[in-house]
Amino acid sequence: MIGGGQGAFIGAVHRHAAGLDGHYELVCGAFSRDADNNQQTADELSIASERAYGSWQMLIEEESKLPADQRVQVLAIVTPNHLHVEVAKAALAAGIHVFCEKPLAISLDEAKSLQPVLASQPVLLGLAHTYIGYPMVWQARHMIENGELGDIRKVFVEYPQGWLSSALEKDNKQASWRTDPSKSGGSGCMGDIGTHALNMAEFVTGDKVTKLCADMHTHVEGRRLDDDGAALLRFAGGASGVLIASQVCAGEENGLKVRVYGEKGSIEWFQMRPDSLLVRSVDAPMVTLRAGQGMPGLCDEALSRCRIPGGHPEGYLEAMGNLYTSFAKAVRGGQTGKADGVPGLVDGLRGMAFIETMLSSTGSEAKWTDFVDCA
Repeated sequence: MIGGGQGAFIGAVHRHAAGLDGHYELVCGAFSRDADNNQQTADELSIASERAYGSWQMLIEEESKLPADQRVQVLAIVTPNHLHVEVAKAALAAGIHVFCEKPLAISLDEAKSLQPVLASQPVLLGLAHTYIGYPMVWQARHMIENGELGDIRKVFVEYPQGWLSSALEKDNKQASWRTDPSKSGGSGCMGDIGTHALNMAEFVTGDKVTKLCADMHTHVEGRRLDDDGAALLRFAGGASGVLIASQVCAGEENGLKVRVYGEKGSIEWFQMRPDSLLVRSVDAPMVTLRAGQGMPGLCDEALSRCRIPGGHPEGYLEAMGNLYTSFAKAVRGGQTGKADGVPGLVDGLRGMAFIETMLSSTGSEAKWTDFVDCA
């Protein structure tokens, strides 16, 4: 693991998720640039002192010297955004599989620099769009793909949070780097959670956004990046949509929600009640499908991501655990490039293109802006 030392948030989430199904052993890390923090984190995690490295460069260099059956196989990158590509590029070039936090980079051009490296090595790149790991998200995708809703007409995806309603960055480490352009890139809110909303809309519908009309704001005085925004969307398949992402919706927690409307019916999924998928029809009562092993009405993709019977809630850690487990299976299966069931480089490029298109549209007087080419 690179990053994730004491005081970090997402590193511990990755460690818990990776350990959930027993596929991984944490064997080395460069957890912090602060030597004391790095060592204390390694001690807490029972990492051998010789494999608690002082820098990510040292980790890759020293691990590469070990015999193949002893060196690190998968590197989890849980640093701020500005280090993602630099670390990933070095790891992939060294033949190490990479599972990286999102967004993939701080610019689209930087993200594209990973393409030749990934193509030149028999390795995998996974991206932590955690919400794609939920079983009922796969159920929704399955139903749309099978035509159960008919032609898709309307997509609403929203992600309201309230934790940045005040100038928290003055005292909070997580808020500080997320609102710092040098570490976060050109966008704050849209990079942090807007990319999740786009990824959810495109994954569930199986369709791509081709144009958008954006409006981004910075509401907290003195903040250097956006903390709120919205966009009208047009999809390649003809659907229209609305995307909302905000971190200044006071009182909101982590309210990612997606609704998709077709000619025959609709689905609705809410991250804070992830075990339920609402299914509405024009000619039948509303049905609530429930996650869990053996639950009726679920597709194989959803059932394979459930660990316990219905009525025993599974949540965020389990969703990320599903991504890690799929990634482990891909490593063992000899897959390269992208792991089945795990967001990869293409998703990362789409996220970066989304950010750049949102910024371009917000700064333009034109009503519609073509989605930036990310090929």
